[in-house]
This record gives sequence, C-alpha cells and structure tokens, in this order.
Amino acid sequence: MERPGARHCGIDAVMDVIAGRWKPSILWALDGRARRFGELRRLLPGITEKVLASSLRELEADGIVHREVYDEVPPRVEYSLTLRGVSLNEALRPLGEWGQRHLVNAR
Repeated sequence: MERPGARHCGIDAVMDVIAGRWKPSILWALDGRARRFGELRRLLPGITEKVLASSLRELEADGIVHREVYDEVPPRVEYSLTLRGVSLNEALRPLGEWGQRHLVNAR
C-alpha cells in the first residue's frame, strides 16, 4: 500500500513510513508482542496520547501495525506488528546497532 505522494526510492519510502519522532520507538515497543495503548504510553515516556493514537493510526494505514479489538467488557484493544512491520523492524535493527556503536558511545 503506497501513501499518496510517496516517492519511488526505497529509502524515501521507508522514511515516509517511519517519519516522526515516535514511530521507530513504537515499532521497537511492539517488537515480539502485542501491547495495549496504556502499555505503549508507559514504555514511551514523553509521548502524548494524541501523538501515540495518530502514529498508531498511520502505521496501521501503512500496513505496519495491526489493531485488534476484542469484544469484551471493558473493551480491549491490542496493537501488534504485521508481517510487514516485523520485516521493517528487522531492516531497522542494523541502523539501531550502528547508532549504539557510533552515537551513543561518543557521548
């Protein structure tokens, strides 16, 4: 699924999907397991509810995140990575390792 206005360069396409301060952190928080909205808020100190909700909606629209609504009382909603999201996290992992080696250790 391509966003309107997405460029055709691979790096541009990726950056379009993960653009913003919080999306890579959301992907990291969802790595390996589903989480509820409140869990994500606790794992990402400093993110507002509005930004988290908006980012999750955009990631869902891009096919990166799956939103599962359970029919129970009280309602429960969980977010998880799709196969596309898992593959994106795998692609981002070397960038995170690069950052650990070159940026974090330089401080």
